[in-house]
Amino acid sequence: MDFVESKAPRPNELRRTWLFGPGADARAHEAMRGSGADALIVDLEDFTPPARREEARGMLVSLLRSWNEACFVTAVRVNQLDEDGSIDLAAAMAGRPHVIAYPMAVSANQMSALDEAITSWERQLGIGPGTTEILPVCETALGVAEVRSIAAGSSRIHAALLGAEDLVNDLCAERHPEGDELAHARRRFLLDCRAARIEPIDAPYTFSDVDGAIRETVESRRLGYRSKSLVRADHAAAINRALTPDALEVQGAVAIVAAFEAARARGEERALVDGHWVEVPTWRNAHRLLVRARALGVTPPS
Repeated sequence: MDFVESKAPRPNELRRTWLFGPGADARAHEAMRGSGADALIVDLEDFTPPARREEARGMLVSLLRSWNEACFVTAVRVNQLDEDGSIDLAAAMAGRPHVIAYPMAVSANQMSALDEAITSWERQLGIGPGTTEILPVCETALGVAEVRSIAAGSSRIHAALLGAEDLVNDLCAERHPEGDELAHARRRFLLDCRAARIEPIDAPYTFSDVDGAIRETVESRRLGYRSKSLVRADHAAAINRALTPDALEVQGAVAIVAAFEAARARGEERALVDGHWVEVPTWRNAHRLLVRARALGVTPPS
């Protein structure tokens, strides 16, 4: 089968939603494609029972080709390399995914070994060297604590994903829709990912109600997350909206930028906007929001 080299259609900071789905379920694949999620992850680990993994591997090439042609960011979560991961990786790389996601990431050594294996497949398949990204999934206490070290394990790592269910289990915590049990991990993960200069992807909301997914996403965005993973296709549109600046936010950012730059032109160090003193960091945040909104197709109201 001939392939056209596929480039990821969005940079990491614009990949708002990362949707996990089973590897051997064609109906789920259609739901994923129609969800509107920015990135689609075929999961050969927890979402695919061992008895169906060979079936799932056989579906990867045509599935990934279809999604690549539709300009999704495509990913495959393989099993760990010392389990079924090497077999998973061979099947995945034949489909040219943009990203290989790795479960239970805890060390730079894991990332280095995966990098070497991907490099070998890129060479064999004629894929552009270094173009396949690695996405570590940090879903244990050790993985969250070591995310800066993990990120240093490969230059292919531009983002990391925070787990939910496995992490709660590892913490001996109790899972709850309010997500208090993940509050510290969520904040620590964000801080360490930013320090490592990689994009943090928030943990999935694993309950069925969309209102809860929106609430959790809004809270995460306030912390600094720009991306969220999810396990339900019907949550994608709402989460995308929550992670996209709306027209009123854009209007407010325009006012901040204009007022601050006018004040600076007058030789003043700051500007007062709606009772808030705007200094350089606030101006930078407003400018960042405008850049993001523009990239996502949002314009201020006239």
